Amino acid sequence: MRIGILDQMPQPKGRTAEETAAGALEMARHAENMGYGSYWFAEHHATRGMVSSSPEIMMAAAAARTESIKVGSGGILLPQYSAYKVAAQISQLESLYPGRIEAGVGRSTGGGEFVRKRLADFKHNQMGDYPEKLEALTGYLNKEGQIRAAPRTEGKPDLYALGLGENSAELAASLGIGYVFGHFIKPDRGAEALEAYRRSFRPGLLGSPKAKACVFVVCGEDDEHAEYLSASQHIWLLNVEKGLDSQVPDVTTAQERMASLSEKEKESVGKNRKRMIIGGPEKVKRELDNVSEIYQCEDWLLLCNLYDWEEKRKSFERISKLYL
Repeated sequence: MRIGILDQMPQPKGRTAEETAAGALEMARHAENMGYGSYWFAEHHATRGMVSSSPEIMMAAAAARTESIKVGSGGILLPQYSAYKVAAQISQLESLYPGRIEAGVGRSTGGGEFVRKRLADFKHNQMGDYPEKLEALTGYLNKEGQIRAAPRTEGKPDLYALGLGENSAELAASLGIGYVFGHFIKPDRGAEALEAYRRSFRPGLLGSPKAKACVFVVCGEDDEHAEYLSASQHIWLLNVEKGLDSQVPDVTTAQERMASLSEKEKESVGKNRKRMIIGGPEKVKRELDNVSEIYQCEDWLLLCNLYDWEEKRKSFERISKLYL
């Protein structure tokens, strides 16, 4: 099993953006020391509670503070940007940290139409242009055609498309790039998506398929401890879905909120648990091994959006002892 971390850089309530960013870079150093293979950063906008809005910058900062761990984006919002500019940024990162760049891109507005317009400099909605932009980006990185993105590096960074189903998987496969399935968003199409990717893959930028999947994991000292810690993640996610304050609440506040959930909120929390693995080391390994077998996927990116930074580090450390 290969494991990495996908960091949305959730901001604990009462902490600053600066403290959250510093904590993410410190976590990347710990991840490398624990043996994790990669550390990815998300891209989110129009939110108070997720600090990672420029994954390319966080990748550079994390790579500069580590020695060998791969750094990635999960993912750059390609429809809002020039494929050529994204290729240039990725190539620049590859020139600085050869062999350590995993560039993930996705099809998302980044936070609704209000934000989309501003990211795209008020140009028309280009969400439908994503397949063409992804093809162009692949070509630039694969050094195809007369126009190539600078710098023209000797090596090629790995490129991944993020997705939630068969259509995105088949698109990635047709271009010969990697694919990442978001189990932490939509856990009911993973086996089908990854099978479609492997079945349809044609060599391109990559010579063979590279597939990853992402899942929320909270690994406590035991099952009871993990359930206690995960309250902050449950309430955080519930607030995110409602468009409320997306800062992560402390565990005491979250536990109080969990005790007073409405029936509809309880239903949402129960549904969201399908996107998560929560438990002590034995349970976490059993469930992660099980979903890995179902997906036929041996490469996972883990998310852990707890309030307490030290508890988050310990959760990742417990998982590393299971697999690394």
